[in-house]
Amino acid sequence: MPNPWLTVPLADYEGHMRSPKIQQLVPLSKLFTKALACCRPTSVAVLGIAGGNGLDQIDASVTTRVVGLDVSAVYLDAVRQRYPLMRGLQLYHADLAGEALDLEPVQLVHAALIFEHAGTGQCLENALSLVADGGSLSVVLQLPSEIEQGVSPSEFSAIQNLKSHFSLVDRKWFQQILERRNFRIKEQVEYSLPASKGLWMGIFSRE
Repeated sequence: MPNPWLTVPLADYEGHMRSPKIQQLVPLSKLFTKALACCRPTSVAVLGIAGGNGLDQIDASVTTRVVGLDVSAVYLDAVRQRYPLMRGLQLYHADLAGEALDLEPVQLVHAALIFEHAGTGQCLENALSLVADGGSLSVVLQLPSEIEQGVSPSEFSAIQNLKSHFSLVDRKWFQQILERRNFRIKEQVEYSLPASKGLWMGIFSRE
């Protein structure tokens, strides 16, 4: 079965994420900025990089290697076009849920709203394998809402192709899983969204 993300044009995804009912694009960029400021990594990997939201917040004098991974080659091409001069940019076409990565680890792995779509099996193994010794993993999860769960409706109908492949991840369970893998939380923050939704970001350090 084809990955549903391959059916969603980047313009539809970004339009959906910045629409008044959703308003997630800017918050996700701000959370990435916070993770960068907290960790000040010389290298960073962004899982599910899409169109590169937040890459403009990277300080090239600090971070000299930027790894982006996505299942969509079209999304990766957009990142290349948008950031042709970004220092140390390395883009990889990869199905994080279906294949094991073999890449040089980085000091910070950023995974925002990835596990809801790709699951916590192979995708999580890939995320952890990318974290260098003493490095960090920043994870953004969508919080549950009593009003509306999962993928919200918008004028961008292609987004609904993702609905059946979306599942919330319990943050307390997730934190316990990472603690068993020797990842300790060092900072966390919540961000409120429309429709009583919210985002939670936890930054974990590898011990």
